Order: sequence, then structure tokens, then C-alpha cells
Amino acid sequence: MKKRICMIFLACGMLSASCGGNWNKKTPEVVPEFVFSYAENQAEDYPTTRGAYKFAELVKERTEGRIEVLVYAGGELGDEQAVVEQLQFGGIDFVRASLSSLSEFVPELNVLQMPYLYKNSEHMWKVLEGEIGDEFMEILDGSGLTGLSWYDAGARNFYCTNNPIRRLEDMKGMRIRVQESEMMAAMVEALGGTAVPMTYDKVYSALETGEIDGAENNWPSYESVRHYEVAPFYTVDEHTRVPEMQLMSQYTWDKLSPKDQKIILECARESALYERKLWTQRSESSERRVRNAGCTVVELPMEEKERFRNAMMPVYQKYCADYMDVIERITKEGEE
Repeated sequence: MKKRICMIFLACGMLSASCGGNWNKKTPEVVPEFVFSYAENQAEDYPTTRGAYKFAELVKERTEGRIEVLVYAGGELGDEQAVVEQLQFGGIDFVRASLSSLSEFVPELNVLQMPYLYKNSEHMWKVLEGEIGDEFMEILDGSGLTGLSWYDAGARNFYCTNNPIRRLEDMKGMRIRVQESEMMAAMVEALGGTAVPMTYDKVYSALETGEIDGAENNWPSYESVRHYEVAPFYTVDEHTRVPEMQLMSQYTWDKLSPKDQKIILECARESALYERKLWTQRSESSERRVRNAGCTVVELPMEEKERFRNAMMPVYQKYCADYMDVIERITKEGEE
């Protein structure tokens, strides 16, 4: 009997050695070859931030963990201009930035954000995803920046504290907050207003205290920071559609093999389609919330919008005198 029991234990031991040796063994995790940083100045739930996370997810998946992208949202790595500067020198690897900020580094990009340039969203995407958009990506060569894809940021509109803007004459003398961008300031001045450059975090207080009469931004921004509480008159004139770009440091790009460069581009462009879908959903929900809050929304008629556009000729001459042929090409894209 004892002999039989010993044989059973011996058999179990042999089975454990031959088959059970892997029972508790874990599959080793892949150690990334590269860990890259991605700067995003919007909040965690914002469409562009969610697009950044989607990009990071796709890159990790398609490189089987060899490349990991860490997203720093909420401006943790600095404001847009600061992170673009760091991108140029390889201090940051990826960033999503507005052309308003990028044009300070590459002035030619002003062309794509000129006021009243696009008829609608479809017109803009036809331009960006076509030959013209490719040409502007190539303009970045030599700047220390590598363009990956275009992101959506909707259309910017005016909003005011006391009265809605219904016609061009209503702009006269109004103190309108603008981004710290010379071209945006020139736009407001050309419309008869007074431009007040101001950082984004100070706008709510300035509207509330009467330091400014109004500001301008897209639906999600107007709603998410609750500017509609102190400036309840929103005029849909769509004066600018300012595309945004996913960018990569040229230093980081040059570290990668052609195969990995191709993966990065594919993931960036796939994340851009994802972001665009999220942007549409967010814009629609933000508009509903604003309207339900009782705000006055004015849809600027086409003939009045044309008057606003005609007032932009000095701005076009100042910023795009050498690119009027490109402006003409963009305009024609909207007519076809």
C-alpha cells in the first residue's frame, strides 16, 4: 500500500514537472523601445484629447507595445506656443495645436485660417484632404515640425454680453476678446470693433465685469467654460474655421524606421477621423445645452455674411498678399 502511494506521488511530481511548470508563469510584458510625450491643452473629455488617447492606443497596438505614447492633457506641459517651441527642439514628441498658434512659427499657415474663407465644413475638408492640404503639410519641412494629420475645431462665432450682433454695424466700437494672434485682432478691427488680446482663462471674468463686450469661439468652448452664462447672445457667422494639426517633432520622427513612420502616420489619420466624429457630436450637444439655457442665437443671413467677408480685404492683403493665388484655388474648391 505504501509503495502504491509513493508511486502516485512520484507520478504527480513528474506530471507537474513536464506539464505544470507553466501554470504560474506569466507572459512577460513588452518593454517599450520608445516612450513618447504628447501635449494637449484641452480637458480630458474634449474631442481633441480623446483623439490623442485614440492615437496613443492605436500606436501601442500596432507596434505591439514597442512604442508607447503618454498623453498629458489640460495644458500640463504648457500652453500651445510653449509646447510647439519644445517640439521643435525635441523636448516634446507630439502635440495637437491650432493653426492660430502654429502660424506664429510658420506664417504661410495663415492662409488656411483666413476669415470667411470656407463656405462650410465640407468645403474646408475638401481643401485639407486634397492637394492643397498636402502642400501645406510640406511647408513644415525644415521647421523642426512634422505634420501628421488635420483635426477639427469647428467654426468660431461671436458672442456678446448685452446685445446680439445682427449686422456689420453692430460691431462698431465693441470690445471683443481675441486670441493672442495678430491676424485675429486685425479681423475684429476690420469689422469695426476693438480687439482685446487676452488669455483664455481670463475671459469669463472679463465678460462678467464688463471689461470686454464679447468674445468669439466655437460651440463646445462657449458651452464648456460656461461663457454663455455671462454672454448669452451668440451670433452664428462662422467667421473662421481654424483647422488644427497633429504634429510630431522632426527629431523624434528621424529616430524611427520607415516602417514605424508609416504606422505613426496611419494611426494619426485614423485618430483624426475619430476626433472629427466626436467633434460633430460634441458641437451638437453643446448647441442644444446653450439653446436650452435660454440664450439668444442669431443665424447671420448669407447676404450679411457677405458684407462681413467684404470687410476682410485689408486683412487678406496684409497677411496673404503673396498667396492670393492659393486663396483663389481654395475659393474655387467651394464652387465645384
